[in-house]
Amino acid sequence: MIGFIEGFINDWGAFGVAFLMLLENVFPPIPSELVMPMAGLVAAEGGASLPLMILGGTLGSLAGATLWFVVGRAISLERLRRLAHSHGRWLTVGPRDIDQAQAWFDRWGRIAVLFGRLVPAVRTLISVPAGLSRMRWATFLIFSGIGSFLWVMALTLAGYWLGSEQQLIADYLGPVGNVIVAGLVVIYAWRVVTFRARNGRGASPQAREGAAE
Repeated sequence: MIGFIEGFINDWGAFGVAFLMLLENVFPPIPSELVMPMAGLVAAEGGASLPLMILGGTLGSLAGATLWFVVGRAISLERLRRLAHSHGRWLTVGPRDIDQAQAWFDRWGRIAVLFGRLVPAVRTLISVPAGLSRMRWATFLIFSGIGSFLWVMALTLAGYWLGSEQQLIADYLGPVGNVIVAGLVVIYAWRVVTFRARNGRGASPQAREGAAE
C-alpha cells in the first residue's frame, strides 16, 4: 500500500492526492493517515509543492464529504437506515452508525461538521446528518472545508517534517505504514463479516421491516 500511494502521488501530484482523498471518504481501507503524510514526504523530497499537496488533499476530502452531504439531502432518515441495513455491508455503515452520527450532529450542529472532520471514526459520516438536516450549502462547505483543511494540513506537515529524517523514514515509515494498513484491513474485514449481527441489533423496527420487503 505504501509503495502504491507513493508511486501514485509521484505520478499524479496534487491531482493524485485529491483523487486518493476522495476515495478515502468512499472506500475506508484507503486511509488519509497514510495518503497525506506520504504527500508531505514527496513534497519534502522536492517532488511536488507542499501548498499544492495540502490544497489537493483538502479539495479531495471536501469532495468526498460533499458526496455524502448530497446523499443526506436526497434521502429521508428512515430510507437511509433501510438502505444501510440492506446494502451497507461493504461500506460497513449500518443503521446504528447513521443514528450515532445524527445524534452527534443534533447535539453540536455546525461545530459537529467542523470538528467531525477531525475525528477518524465519524469524519465521513458526519456529512450525512448535515444533509438530512438540510444545512445550507454555504454553511456546510465552509465548516467542512475548514475541518478538512486542518486535518489534511496536520497530516501533510507531519510527513513533510519527517522528510528531513531520512533514516527515520527508512527505519519506521514502511513498517508502521504496513501495520496501519493491516490493522485497517482487519478492522474493515471484521466489520464486513459481523455487519449482519451488528446491524440487526442496531436497526430500527422500520429498517428491519424495509429490509424484509
